[in-house]
Amino acid sequence: MRAHYRPEEELLDEIVLEEGPFKELVLHNDDVNTFQHVIVSLVEICGHEPLQATQCAHIVHNNGKCGVKRGTFNHLEPMCTALLERGLSAVID
Repeated sequence: MRAHYRPEEELLDEIVLEEGPFKELVLHNDDVNTFQHVIVSLVEICGHEPLQATQCAHIVHNNGKCGVKRGTFNHLEPMCTALLERGLSAVID
């Protein structure tokens, strides 16, 4: 039994259930975009810190892909679209 139950907790549970399961925004490697373009895009679109974006860019380069953000589909879809509009290769898994 929860101590100090609050109605807001129930609303939060309902919101999470309505949004569905968590997904992952995955960035794939390409031979076109520069490291700088990828880093700036991750900072501006995904809210990464520069160091985090740099690390993700290196993982993409070395491994072919990297999960760059997690959340619901509704949260990730605009970010995926924005990355695609910048010429990057991204999908939601």
